[in-house]
Amino acid sequence: MLLDLKKIFSQESESCSFHYNMDLSSTELNGSFPFISPVAVQGTVEGRDGSAILKAKVLFDFSIPCDRCAEQIDRHYHFTFSHILVRSLVNQENDDRLIEVRDEKLDLDELMREDILLELPTKFLCKEDCKGLCPVCGKNLNEGPCGCENHPVDPRMEVLKNLLH
Repeated sequence: MLLDLKKIFSQESESCSFHYNMDLSSTELNGSFPFISPVAVQGTVEGRDGSAILKAKVLFDFSIPCDRCAEQIDRHYHFTFSHILVRSLVNQENDDRLIEVRDEKLDLDELMREDILLELPTKFLCKEDCKGLCPVCGKNLNEGPCGCENHPVDPRMEVLKNLLH
């Protein structure tokens, strides 16, 4: 969605609101396409002395395999974002809180996509204490012990193993 902010920046209008659905189903994460519902985006842009404040809320359903045990994780996410929009960064080059809006038009889809991807966790776990898979037989250790007699010991640690027996 392309937001035209000409009226906001010129102070002809104090605010504008938006509400739409964004499709991220083709976005790949960790070899998966986890966005299983459209992303509902809603928010407002309010003018403030030649700049604007953007406030947005996003809601979506998300499904991805656990990084340790590969079980499917289904989550519903709700994030809120806020940005300060300016026409030019000439006098504020070191302020990374500001977003420059060239030609007074903002690509809201790209901004929301970046915000969502930065807000998601870097590791997806089915539960905080997920035990993962047995490195020998591949059984999900969250379902109980696998029955493998001995897990192979790194040869460099063999001396330490002898100390324990």
